[in-house]
Amino acid sequence: MDLIQLTSYRSPATSAAPVRKPPWLKVKAPGGANFVDLKRMMRELKLHTVCEEAHCPNMGECWEHRTASFMILGDVCTRNCAYCAVAHGTPAPYDPEEPARLAEAVATMGLAHVVITSVDRDDLPNGGAEAFAGCVHEIRARLPEASVELLIPDFKGSDAALRIVVDARPDILNHNLETVERLYRICRPGGRYPRALRLLRRAKEMAPDLLTKSGIICGMGEEWDELLVAMRDLREQAVDILTLGQYLRPSGNHLPVVRYYTPDEFAELRVLGLSMGYKHVESGPLVRSSYHAWDQAKQARAAR
Repeated sequence: MDLIQLTSYRSPATSAAPVRKPPWLKVKAPGGANFVDLKRMMRELKLHTVCEEAHCPNMGECWEHRTASFMILGDVCTRNCAYCAVAHGTPAPYDPEEPARLAEAVATMGLAHVVITSVDRDDLPNGGAEAFAGCVHEIRARLPEASVELLIPDFKGSDAALRIVVDARPDILNHNLETVERLYRICRPGGRYPRALRLLRRAKEMAPDLLTKSGIICGMGEEWDELLVAMRDLREQAVDILTLGQYLRPSGNHLPVVRYYTPDEFAELRVLGLSMGYKHVESGPLVRSSYHAWDQAKQARAAR
């Protein structure tokens, strides 16, 4: 039996989460001169980052290196995913000047690689697709050498919205699957597992040379077998880059952690992902979609 077959028979871990986080999940608290400067600039330009809104554990490290993942279309989401720290409710009106302000920040920081995501905006006709495209155009006008990665919502499956984004020609298009099919209605009630896969497939059909990317959060109740199935499902859509990271409960009102994966398990998942044909797999307890995104892009291009 090969490695994938052997690991597929692993029993799931106990459903009771440990009282304390394991030591490998401890990170240094944010601080430092670059962190303070970047936070001030974000507030002055009325910009949001997913680093802050999603309580990312890597914020201190990334901000000290003057890198950040921008979150456009406001900081209030129209959906209410059970694992997500971003606020949900009625968003503020769409701000057409936001792409220009974001591009100003990117140029000021002199970024080589830019990651842009958003809240879900089901209240907008194209789910905010025009804002993503506008960000790409504004950045290219100011800093043409920068590569741009877009982490987009599912746009409720709209091909028209997806076409707007793809035609802007980002360097990487990301849509996170987030969890296994069985847990979708619990974890991501506004989303649909087949719809997420279809979006990634359609993006490749619209632009075959486009690098596509997706991520899965581990530890929300999936079994090892189901995780491997989800990884294979993504690879069948010709996804190039895969990220795998540990779920960390944002608050007592969110889904509990069912299990903590060990660093060795994440290392094994990386090997399995590469054996499935991914060009790059970023897998580790603290990995998030945009963690070391510039290096992910470099590795994926080199594997082409």
